[in-house]
Amino acid sequence: MHCTLCPVGCGADRDVAAGRCGVRSLTVAKAYLHPFEEPPICHTNGAGAVFFGGCSLRCVFCQNYELSRAERGKPVSPRELADIFRRLEDAGADTLDLVTPDHVSNLVAEALSYYRPGIPVVYNSSGYCKTEALEAIDPFIDIYLPDLKFVSPALAARYTGRSDYFEFAQEAIRFMAKKPLVRGEKGLLSGILVRHLVLPGCTSDSLKVLDFLKETLPEEAPVSIMRQYTPMGDIAGFPELNRRVTAREYRRVVDYAQICGFKELYTQSKASADAAFVPDWDETF
Repeated sequence: MHCTLCPVGCGADRDVAAGRCGVRSLTVAKAYLHPFEEPPICHTNGAGAVFFGGCSLRCVFCQNYELSRAERGKPVSPRELADIFRRLEDAGADTLDLVTPDHVSNLVAEALSYYRPGIPVVYNSSGYCKTEALEAIDPFIDIYLPDLKFVSPALAARYTGRSDYFEFAQEAIRFMAKKPLVRGEKGLLSGILVRHLVLPGCTSDSLKVLDFLKETLPEEAPVSIMRQYTPMGDIAGFPELNRRVTAREYRRVVDYAQICGFKELYTQSKASADAAFVPDWDETF
């Protein structure tokens, strides 16, 4: 089958060779109780995070570079993946956190058809995905956790090679925003939480991201503005990315978010911009 699952539509025969995403099938680089997601996602024991190898977006500044370039990860079948889901639930995970599943969403859906945990299932996405693919996996998903990285086609082209990022991401987020927002005693049971990573020198685009979210999301939907950008990845040819976000840059974006009136806003401290928060891809699960 020639793959057109993601917006790249590379047409790879993934029975024979990897597509732009870097993988032929499911690979997992780590699965464990992850304590560093937003409070509505991991509130007591942590999210049961499953980190999938490969990515079709391939941001040059990726904080999980080895993972997105498919340099780490063990192959697993959908049934083996279902067993991982069960073990994370048994370990006390607050949610099942599917990290970067867009390029393998059909196989993740198959695994969830074998075993769907009794905890909320989180679709932790780059935002660069087709609504058709989301429609197929949506019956298994409780919470959408997408990034919205850029509005600017120029920035998207420079840092991902995909000028159409926002074209697809805006439709994906509109679809995700339809998920009913339901809260439990400690966190989200259903709904959407959108993340935006502030990048050095890109705050004007960040404000446009917030304008779109204000127009699109349900009034009570939480938004997370991340300060965790750390220079890493493949940024040798991008000197503007070779620094952390300044306090002034981050404050400009947070202040604007407060002006927009988001009712539930998550922010990060300066200390979050540290490579120490990147998991060790030891392929344990």
